[in-house]
Amino acid sequence: MKRPERVAVIGVGILGAGVGWNLSRRGAQVVFIDAGRPGEGVTNWSFSWVNASNKTARKSYFDLNVAGMAAHRELAGAIGPDSWWYPSGHLRWTDDPAAQAKLLETAELLDGWGYRVEAYSGAEVRRHLEPALAMPSEVPVVLYPDEAWVHGRHLVGRLVGQAVASGAELRSGTAVRDIGTGADGSIRTVALADGSRLDVDVVVNAAGPSASHVAGLIARHLPMRREPGVVTRIGCAQIPVHRVMHAPHIEIRPDGDASMVLHSREIDALIDTGEEPAQLARLLHESARHIVPELGNSRIAQTRVAFRPIPADGFPSVGAVPSVPGYYEAVSHSGITLGPVIGRMLASEILSGRRDAMLADFRPERFLP
Repeated sequence: MKRPERVAVIGVGILGAGVGWNLSRRGAQVVFIDAGRPGEGVTNWSFSWVNASNKTARKSYFDLNVAGMAAHRELAGAIGPDSWWYPSGHLRWTDDPAAQAKLLETAELLDGWGYRVEAYSGAEVRRHLEPALAMPSEVPVVLYPDEAWVHGRHLVGRLVGQAVASGAELRSGTAVRDIGTGADGSIRTVALADGSRLDVDVVVNAAGPSASHVAGLIARHLPMRREPGVVTRIGCAQIPVHRVMHAPHIEIRPDGDASMVLHSREIDALIDTGEEPAQLARLLHESARHIVPELGNSRIAQTRVAFRPIPADGFPSVGAVPSVPGYYEAVSHSGITLGPVIGRMLASEILSGRRDAMLADFRPERFLP
Protein backbone atom coordinates (compact mmCIF):
# COMPACT_ATOMS: atom_id res chain seq x y z
CA MET A 1 0.00 0.00 0.00
CA LYS A 2 1.46 3.35 -1.07
CA ARG A 3 1.17 5.93 1.69
CA PRO A 4 1.21 9.57 0.55
CA GLU A 5 3.75 11.59 2.48
CA ARG A 6 1.44 14.55 3.04
CA VAL A 7 -2.27 15.12 2.36
CA ALA A 8 -3.86 18.59 2.40
CA VAL A 9 -7.56 18.46 3.26
CA ILE A 10 -9.12 21.74 2.14
CA GLY A 11 -12.30 22.47 4.09
CA VAL A 12 -12.87 21.12 7.59
CA GLY A 13 -16.58 20.49 7.71
CA ILE A 14 -18.04 17.05 8.20
CA LEU A 15 -16.67 15.64 4.93
CA GLY A 16 -13.15 17.03 5.32
CA ALA A 17 -13.00 15.97 8.97
CA GLY A 18 -14.17 12.47 8.06
CA VAL A 19 -11.57 12.05 5.30
CA GLY A 20 -8.76 13.50 7.42
CA TRP A 21 -9.59 11.43 10.49
CA ASN A 22 -9.63 8.22 8.46
CA LEU A 23 -6.35 9.11 6.73
CA SER A 24 -4.64 10.04 9.98
CA ARG A 25 -5.61 6.88 11.80
CA ARG A 26 -4.15 4.86 8.90
CA GLY A 27 -0.79 6.58 9.10
CA ALA A 28 -1.00 9.39 6.55
CA GLN A 29 0.39 12.84 7.37
CA VAL A 30 -2.64 15.16 7.22
CA VAL A 31 -2.85 18.95 7.10
CA PHE A 32 -6.36 20.33 7.65
CA ILE A 33 -6.88 23.75 6.03
CA ASP A 34 -9.93 25.95 6.61
CA ALA A 35 -10.58 29.63 5.93
CA GLY A 36 -12.71 29.70 9.09
CA ARG A 37 -12.82 27.34 12.04
CA PRO A 38 -13.49 23.58 11.85
CA GLY A 39 -17.17 22.68 11.74
CA GLU A 40 -18.41 26.27 11.87
CA GLY A 41 -19.33 26.70 8.21
CA VAL A 42 -22.21 24.98 6.46
CA THR A 43 -21.80 21.94 8.76
CA ASN A 44 -22.95 24.06 11.69
CA TRP A 45 -25.81 25.52 9.63
CA SER A 46 -27.28 22.33 8.27
CA PHE A 47 -30.50 20.70 9.41
CA SER A 48 -28.15 17.81 10.29
CA TRP A 49 -30.60 14.99 9.73
CA VAL A 50 -29.10 11.54 9.16
CA ASN A 51 -31.42 9.68 6.78
CA ALA A 52 -32.03 7.74 3.60
CA SER A 53 -35.81 8.21 3.49
CA ASN A 54 -35.39 11.43 1.50
CA LYS A 55 -32.93 9.87 -0.97
CA THR A 56 -35.11 7.71 -3.23
CA ALA A 57 -34.48 9.44 -6.59
CA ARG A 58 -31.75 6.92 -7.44
CA LYS A 59 -31.31 3.51 -5.80
CA SER A 60 -27.52 3.83 -5.73
CA TYR A 61 -27.85 7.12 -3.85
CA PHE A 62 -30.29 5.56 -1.39
CA ASP A 63 -27.85 2.68 -0.83
CA LEU A 64 -24.98 5.12 -0.22
CA ASN A 65 -27.04 6.98 2.39
CA VAL A 66 -28.01 3.72 4.11
CA ALA A 67 -24.30 2.95 4.28
CA GLY A 68 -23.81 6.45 5.71
CA MET A 69 -26.30 5.72 8.49
CA ALA A 70 -24.48 2.48 9.32
CA ALA A 71 -21.13 4.29 9.30
CA HIS A 72 -22.46 6.79 11.86
CA ARG A 73 -23.39 3.95 14.19
CA GLU A 74 -19.93 2.43 13.77
CA LEU A 75 -18.30 5.81 14.36
CA ALA A 76 -20.30 6.31 17.56
CA GLY A 77 -18.90 3.01 18.76
CA ALA A 78 -15.36 3.99 17.80
CA ILE A 79 -15.15 7.52 19.24
CA GLY A 80 -18.10 7.60 21.66
CA PRO A 81 -21.55 9.05 20.94
CA ASP A 82 -21.68 11.74 23.61
CA SER A 83 -22.52 15.31 22.55
CA TRP A 84 -22.92 14.58 18.82
CA TRP A 85 -24.98 11.42 18.06
CA TYR A 86 -28.77 11.38 18.63
CA PRO A 87 -30.41 8.30 17.04
CA SER A 88 -33.98 9.10 18.13
CA GLY A 89 -35.82 8.58 14.82
CA HIS A 90 -37.70 10.91 12.47
CA LEU A 91 -41.40 11.77 12.18
CA ARG A 92 -43.07 13.04 9.01
CA TRP A 93 -46.60 14.18 8.23
CA THR A 94 -48.33 16.78 6.07
CA ASP A 95 -51.58 18.70 5.75
CA ASP A 96 -51.67 18.56 1.93
CA PRO A 97 -53.59 15.64 0.35
CA ALA A 98 -51.26 15.30 -2.65
CA ALA A 99 -48.18 15.44 -0.43
CA GLN A 100 -49.79 12.93 1.93
CA ALA A 101 -50.31 10.48 -0.92
CA LYS A 102 -46.66 10.93 -1.94
CA LEU A 103 -45.52 10.44 1.67
CA LEU A 104 -47.35 7.13 1.96
CA GLU A 105 -46.17 6.01 -1.47
CA THR A 106 -42.56 6.71 -0.50
CA ALA A 107 -43.02 4.87 2.80
CA GLU A 108 -44.30 1.84 0.90
CA LEU A 109 -41.35 1.98 -1.51
CA LEU A 110 -38.88 2.20 1.39
CA ASP A 111 -40.53 -0.68 3.19
CA GLY A 112 -40.09 -2.73 0.01
CA TRP A 113 -36.40 -1.84 0.01
CA GLY A 114 -36.06 -3.19 3.54
CA TYR A 115 -35.95 0.22 5.24
CA ARG A 116 -37.66 0.35 8.63
CA VAL A 117 -40.95 2.28 8.54
CA GLU A 118 -43.68 2.56 11.18
CA ALA A 119 -47.13 4.11 10.70
CA TYR A 120 -49.11 6.01 13.35
CA SER A 121 -52.07 8.32 13.64
CA GLY A 122 -51.66 11.81 15.04
CA ALA A 123 -53.43 10.70 18.21
CA GLU A 124 -51.01 7.80 18.67
CA VAL A 125 -48.01 10.08 18.16
CA ARG A 126 -49.25 12.49 20.82
CA ARG A 127 -50.05 9.68 23.20
CA HIS A 128 -46.85 7.63 22.82
CA LEU A 129 -44.10 9.70 21.17
CA GLU A 130 -44.44 13.49 21.19
CA PRO A 131 -47.12 14.81 23.56
CA ALA A 132 -46.17 18.45 22.91
CA LEU A 133 -47.28 18.39 19.26
CA ALA A 134 -50.43 20.03 17.94
CA MET A 135 -51.68 17.80 15.13
CA PRO A 136 -55.00 16.33 13.97
CA SER A 137 -55.81 13.03 15.65
CA GLU A 138 -56.55 11.26 12.36
CA VAL A 139 -53.56 12.48 10.31
CA PRO A 140 -51.27 9.66 9.12
CA VAL A 141 -47.74 9.99 10.47
CA VAL A 142 -44.69 8.03 9.35
CA LEU A 143 -41.87 7.21 11.76
CA TYR A 144 -38.44 6.20 10.48
CA PRO A 145 -36.98 4.78 13.70
CA ASP A 146 -33.41 4.29 12.47
CA GLU A 147 -32.86 7.92 11.52
CA ALA A 148 -31.05 10.45 13.68
CA TRP A 149 -29.70 13.94 14.05
CA VAL A 150 -26.11 14.97 14.58
CA HIS A 151 -24.47 17.93 16.27
CA GLY A 152 -22.12 18.56 13.37
CA ARG A 153 -19.77 21.05 15.02
CA HIS A 154 -19.21 18.72 17.98
CA LEU A 155 -18.54 15.76 15.68
CA VAL A 156 -16.05 17.71 13.58
CA GLY A 157 -14.32 18.88 16.74
CA ARG A 158 -14.03 15.30 17.99
CA LEU A 159 -12.62 13.97 14.69
CA VAL A 160 -10.15 16.80 14.15
CA GLY A 161 -9.06 16.68 17.80
CA GLN A 162 -8.28 12.98 17.57
CA ALA A 163 -6.44 13.42 14.27
CA VAL A 164 -4.33 16.28 15.63
CA ALA A 165 -3.52 14.20 18.73
CA SER A 166 -2.26 11.52 16.31
CA GLY A 167 0.01 13.98 14.50
CA ALA A 168 -2.21 15.82 12.01
CA GLU A 169 -1.75 19.57 11.56
CA LEU A 170 -4.54 22.19 11.60
CA ARG A 171 -4.26 25.44 9.67
CA SER A 172 -7.44 27.38 10.41
CA GLY A 173 -8.28 30.98 9.61
CA THR A 174 -6.39 30.97 6.31
CA ALA A 175 -7.67 30.23 2.82
CA VAL A 176 -5.98 28.34 -0.01
CA ARG A 177 -4.61 30.81 -2.55
CA ASP A 178 -3.03 28.44 -5.08
CA ILE A 179 -2.42 24.75 -5.82
CA GLY A 180 0.82 23.96 -7.62
CA THR A 181 1.43 21.01 -9.92
CA GLY A 182 4.57 19.41 -11.30
CA ALA A 183 5.68 18.89 -14.90
CA ASP A 184 3.62 15.70 -15.04
CA GLY A 185 0.49 17.55 -13.85
CA SER A 186 0.46 15.98 -10.39
CA ILE A 187 -0.13 17.84 -7.13
CA ARG A 188 2.99 19.37 -5.57
CA THR A 189 2.19 22.38 -3.38
CA VAL A 190 -0.57 24.35 -1.67
CA ALA A 191 -0.10 28.08 -1.09
CA LEU A 192 -2.07 29.75 1.70
CA ALA A 193 -3.32 33.29 2.14
CA ASP A 194 -1.04 33.73 5.17
CA GLY A 195 1.96 33.48 2.83
CA SER A 196 2.97 29.92 3.68
CA ARG A 197 3.50 27.19 1.11
CA LEU A 198 3.09 23.49 1.87
CA ASP A 199 4.71 20.63 0.00
CA VAL A 200 2.01 17.97 -0.44
CA ASP A 201 1.37 14.85 -2.49
CA VAL A 202 -2.42 14.89 -2.33
CA VAL A 203 -5.14 17.52 -2.14
CA VAL A 204 -8.68 16.66 -0.99
CA ASN A 205 -11.19 19.29 -2.07
CA ALA A 206 -13.80 19.20 0.70
CA ALA A 207 -14.43 22.94 0.56
CA GLY A 208 -18.23 22.75 0.50
CA PRO A 209 -19.75 25.85 -1.09
CA SER A 210 -16.24 26.97 -2.13
CA ALA A 211 -15.40 23.66 -3.84
CA SER A 212 -15.87 25.08 -7.33
CA HIS A 213 -13.35 27.83 -6.57
CA VAL A 214 -10.81 25.32 -5.24
CA ALA A 215 -11.31 23.14 -8.32
CA GLY A 216 -10.64 26.20 -10.46
CA LEU A 217 -7.16 26.47 -8.94
CA ILE A 218 -6.22 23.37 -10.95
CA ALA A 219 -8.21 24.59 -13.99
CA ARG A 220 -11.04 22.13 -13.33
CA HIS A 221 -14.67 23.11 -13.86
CA LEU A 222 -16.87 21.73 -11.08
CA PRO A 223 -20.43 22.91 -11.74
CA MET A 224 -22.41 23.65 -8.58
CA ARG A 225 -26.00 24.62 -7.89
CA ARG A 226 -26.84 27.89 -6.20
CA GLU A 227 -29.18 26.76 -3.43
CA PRO A 228 -29.26 28.89 -0.27
CA GLY A 229 -31.03 27.78 2.89
CA VAL A 230 -31.92 29.62 6.06
CA VAL A 231 -31.58 27.92 9.45
CA THR A 232 -32.66 29.40 12.77
CA ARG A 233 -31.76 28.31 16.28
CA ILE A 234 -34.22 29.11 19.04
CA GLY A 235 -33.48 29.07 22.74
CA CYS A 236 -35.79 27.10 25.04
CA ALA A 237 -35.75 26.63 28.79
CA GLN A 238 -36.83 23.05 28.15
CA ILE A 239 -36.83 21.13 24.86
CA PRO A 240 -40.43 19.96 24.21
CA VAL A 241 -39.71 17.42 21.42
CA HIS A 242 -37.40 14.43 21.26
CA ARG A 243 -36.61 13.79 17.60
CA VAL A 244 -36.28 15.22 14.10
CA MET A 245 -39.59 15.98 12.41
CA HIS A 246 -40.94 17.22 9.11
CA ALA A 247 -44.25 18.86 10.00
CA PRO A 248 -46.51 20.90 7.72
CA HIS A 249 -44.49 23.90 6.46
CA ILE A 250 -41.65 23.47 8.99
CA GLU A 251 -38.78 21.15 9.91
CA ILE A 252 -37.87 20.96 13.60
CA ARG A 253 -35.24 19.15 15.63
CA PRO A 254 -33.62 19.38 19.07
CA ASP A 255 -30.15 20.90 19.22
CA GLY A 256 -28.93 20.00 22.67
CA ASP A 257 -30.30 20.84 26.09
CA ALA A 258 -31.50 24.39 25.53
CA SER A 259 -32.06 25.03 21.83
CA MET A 260 -33.83 23.78 18.72
CA VAL A 261 -33.18 24.12 14.99
CA LEU A 262 -35.81 25.29 12.48
CA HIS A 263 -35.79 25.08 8.69
CA SER A 264 -38.34 25.20 5.88
CA ARG A 265 -38.03 24.81 2.11
CA GLU A 266 -40.98 27.20 1.81
CA ILE A 267 -39.08 29.88 3.71
CA ASP A 268 -35.91 29.16 1.70
CA ALA A 269 -37.89 30.19 -1.39
CA LEU A 270 -38.16 33.71 0.07
CA ILE A 271 -34.39 34.25 0.42
CA ASP A 272 -33.97 35.71 -3.05
CA THR A 273 -37.03 37.96 -2.75
CA GLY A 274 -35.08 40.35 -0.56
CA GLU A 275 -36.51 39.35 2.82
CA GLU A 276 -34.05 40.00 5.64
CA PRO A 277 -32.79 36.96 7.58
CA ALA A 278 -34.42 38.32 10.75
CA GLN A 279 -37.82 38.28 9.05
CA LEU A 280 -37.23 34.77 7.70
CA ALA A 281 -36.39 33.71 11.26
CA ARG A 282 -39.65 35.17 12.55
CA LEU A 283 -41.59 33.25 9.90
CA LEU A 284 -39.84 30.01 10.89
CA HIS A 285 -40.54 30.68 14.56
CA GLU A 286 -44.21 31.33 13.88
CA SER A 287 -44.58 28.11 11.88
CA ALA A 288 -42.88 26.15 14.65
CA ARG A 289 -45.23 27.56 17.30
CA HIS A 290 -48.21 26.26 15.33
CA ILE A 291 -46.80 22.73 15.59
CA VAL A 292 -45.32 22.98 19.10
CA PRO A 293 -47.35 25.50 21.10
CA GLU A 294 -44.89 25.32 24.01
CA LEU A 295 -42.43 27.21 21.80
CA GLY A 296 -44.49 30.37 22.36
CA ASN A 297 -42.04 31.42 25.06
CA SER A 298 -38.91 30.52 23.12
CA ARG A 299 -36.63 33.15 21.59
CA ILE A 300 -34.75 33.41 18.33
CA ALA A 301 -31.05 32.99 19.14
CA GLN A 302 -29.19 32.77 15.82
CA THR A 303 -30.03 32.76 12.12
CA ARG A 304 -27.82 32.10 9.13
CA VAL A 305 -28.35 31.89 5.37
CA ALA A 306 -25.89 29.26 4.10
CA PHE A 307 -25.22 27.90 0.62
CA ARG A 308 -25.55 24.14 0.28
CA PRO A 309 -22.62 22.40 -1.43
CA ILE A 310 -24.53 20.65 -4.22
CA PRO A 311 -22.91 19.57 -7.51
CA ALA A 312 -24.98 20.54 -10.55
CA ASP A 313 -26.79 17.21 -10.97
CA GLY A 314 -27.67 16.99 -7.26
CA PHE A 315 -25.41 14.04 -6.48
CA PRO A 316 -22.02 13.80 -4.74
CA SER A 317 -18.68 14.25 -6.49
CA VAL A 318 -16.31 11.89 -4.72
CA GLY A 319 -12.98 10.45 -5.76
CA ALA A 320 -9.94 11.10 -7.93
CA VAL A 321 -9.79 13.33 -10.99
CA PRO A 322 -7.49 11.26 -13.23
CA SER A 323 -6.22 14.24 -15.23
CA VAL A 324 -4.61 15.70 -12.07
CA PRO A 325 -2.82 12.93 -10.13
CA GLY A 326 -3.15 13.51 -6.40
CA TYR A 327 -6.32 15.63 -6.60
CA TYR A 328 -9.53 14.24 -5.04
CA GLU A 329 -13.01 15.64 -4.41
CA ALA A 330 -15.38 15.13 -1.50
CA VAL A 331 -18.26 17.46 -2.37
CA SER A 332 -21.86 16.63 -1.52
CA HIS A 333 -25.19 17.74 -0.23
CA SER A 334 -26.29 15.56 2.72
CA GLY A 335 -22.74 15.72 4.04
CA ILE A 336 -24.01 15.08 7.55
CA THR A 337 -25.42 11.69 6.53
CA LEU A 338 -22.55 10.83 4.19
CA GLY A 339 -19.53 12.24 6.06
CA PRO A 340 -18.44 9.06 7.86
CA VAL A 341 -18.90 6.70 4.90
CA ILE A 342 -17.35 9.04 2.32
CA GLY A 343 -14.50 9.70 4.75
CA ARG A 344 -13.78 6.00 5.03
CA MET A 345 -14.15 5.20 1.31
CA LEU A 346 -12.11 8.14 0.05
CA ALA A 347 -9.31 7.61 2.57
CA SER A 348 -9.09 3.99 1.42
CA GLU A 349 -8.98 5.08 -2.23
CA ILE A 350 -6.22 7.62 -1.56
CA LEU A 351 -4.07 5.12 0.34
CA SER A 352 -4.68 1.99 -1.72
CA GLY A 353 -5.88 3.17 -5.12
CA ARG A 354 -8.92 0.91 -4.87
CA ARG A 355 -12.18 2.54 -5.97
CA ASP A 356 -15.27 1.52 -4.01
CA ALA A 357 -18.04 0.27 -6.30
CA MET A 358 -20.64 2.09 -4.18
CA LEU A 359 -19.21 5.39 -5.49
CA ALA A 360 -19.42 4.38 -9.17
CA ASP A 361 -22.34 6.73 -9.94
CA PHE A 362 -20.74 9.65 -8.09
CA ARG A 363 -17.29 9.94 -9.65
CA PRO A 364 -15.92 13.39 -10.52
CA GLU A 365 -15.21 12.26 -14.11
CA ARG A 366 -18.84 12.77 -15.05
CA PHE A 367 -18.23 16.53 -14.99
CA LEU A 368 -15.17 16.41 -17.28
CA PRO A 369 -15.57 18.24 -20.62
